Amino acid sequence: MHMQSTMRSMLITMMLGLAGLMAGGLCRAADEVLVADQATVATEQPSSAAERGYRFLVEKAYLPADFDQETFDAAWQTWPAELRAKAEAADSDWRREMSYRRYGLNARADDPDQRPLQYVVSRSGEWTMNCFACHGGRVYGQPYPGAPNNEYALQTLTEEIRRAKFKIGKPLTRMDLGSLVMPLGSTVGRTNAVMFGVGLMHYRRGDLSIDTDVPRPEMTHHDMDAPPWWHFHRRPQIYIDGFAERGHRGLMQFMLVRENGPEKFREWEDDFRDVYAYLMSLRPPKYDRPIDAALADRGRLLFNDTCARCHGTYGDGSEYPAVMVPLDEVGTDPVRLSALPVAGREKYAGSWFAAAGEADQQTTVTDPVGYMAPPLDGVWASPPYFHNGSVPTLWHVLNPDQRPQLWRRSDVEIDEQKVGFQIETAQRIPLQPLDIAERRSWLDTRGFGKSAAGHDFALELTVEERQAVLEYLKTL
Repeated sequence: MHMQSTMRSMLITMMLGLAGLMAGGLCRAADEVLVADQATVATEQPSSAAERGYRFLVEKAYLPADFDQETFDAAWQTWPAELRAKAEAADSDWRREMSYRRYGLNARADDPDQRPLQYVVSRSGEWTMNCFACHGGRVYGQPYPGAPNNEYALQTLTEEIRRAKFKIGKPLTRMDLGSLVMPLGSTVGRTNAVMFGVGLMHYRRGDLSIDTDVPRPEMTHHDMDAPPWWHFHRRPQIYIDGFAERGHRGLMQFMLVRENGPEKFREWEDDFRDVYAYLMSLRPPKYDRPIDAALADRGRLLFNDTCARCHGTYGDGSEYPAVMVPLDEVGTDPVRLSALPVAGREKYAGSWFAAAGEADQQTTVTDPVGYMAPPLDGVWASPPYFHNGSVPTLWHVLNPDQRPQLWRRSDVEIDEQKVGFQIETAQRIPLQPLDIAERRSWLDTRGFGKSAAGHDFALELTVEERQAVLEYLKTL
């Protein structure tokens, strides 16, 4: 009995410690503020709420650190032999670039020290993950804050950081331990985000005080693709099932580490009003390649006739209807919908995050019947597609009978014909190379929660009509 109690306590601690991750929403937390650390403070003070929100995300740690600079610099020593030999022969700048590419990180455009957008790095060298880890990716090789990070290799990064800590004698932190009992993501660019949220909220009361006197939560581990933040201003609800009303408090829920009690959330609420303003200010990039204007105009008419009912209209007078499409109609993978139980949604609805009991209490959908069709602004810039990232291009979305079963990205450049990732396919994941990072680059749509089925509405169109719609999607 004593051993069971001890194990249960350890598990709760680990679950509470997984708060540095995000579920298509946001963010993180910490006991110490880095504003006092002059290395992270901009020389010019932000003048708008949106600018302040960005600075809070990249300069202020809301969680205890995950690792330090020495550990990150040693991570290459845990790589497979061939890659390790290349890193050993490289200079420090190129070795850093190799590490950034392996883990899906990119340097902040506004930082001369080349610190990663995805982590707050303090003057003393402590690294703390921020919301850009999942929402600060590259659009076909070009860094773009707010883009889904379809290159993020969180599981691999955590495993190799843990091995590096063992190698150089550093203490393990909550991420190192928590990842031993909860998968962080089985494929590159996707995370087990929904379960992070379930685990964290489970051990809190409505006022956000910690409650460990509860049984373990039911967990349905699966991978999720992060949504682009440039949709935030159009969506009155957040998450693929639209169960939570948009608001600044909801952005704070992944700060639920044990160190952060209710008073911290009240203290930091104004910060997240500014973060909310930053998200509301984001817009997608523009397609910068040739477009067949006549074909796109034909596609616009077809889109408005067949797709706009769910996905909305674009251009002057555009509208987004926020339509919930029943699961039996859309037919996409059901795991995400069932993985978040009614009890979990009800717990959120009764919490401070949803302003429970206050005059401006939010509306929470506790038993959604399907998924909310997202807006498609910048859709060309945010592959892969569907909530689980199972479809590599827009052409494959429009041609469901041609979707690959097993695939991986083969180049950072856009596939201009199919609009999305350039890919390679296979019958099975190759046994060689044995590099786990390589194996995790493959997406097997036969896996649990990874189905590429459904959303076959385009089959009502001819092949030529689908091509016209594809051309129009470039203009959004």
